[in-house]
Amino acid sequence: MNTIKRFWYVVVVAVVMSVGSPNVAHAQCAMCSLTAENATQNGNSQGKGLNKGILFLLAIPYLAAAGIGILWYKRYRSKKTVNVDNDPIVLN
Repeated sequence: MNTIKRFWYVVVVAVVMSVGSPNVAHAQCAMCSLTAENATQNGNSQGKGLNKGILFLLAIPYLAAAGIGILWYKRYRSKKTVNVDNDPIVLN
């Protein structure tokens, strides 16, 4: 029964988040993209810096997710033991 409630809670939260989010999101304005394209063609370093900044901002969520995944993996892959009459029993 508890898993059914949890499932419906996740479904309701997902629906509320999808309804509440904007329909259109622009990643970069037309002026910024035009400046970046022209700067890289003319040899200017401003466009390269803008592109590196975008890649840096793109990498941070993936690194954070990987770090959380590694911590979760290490936490739940540890050996579990139970002491019965002062004798440890390994469960994994």
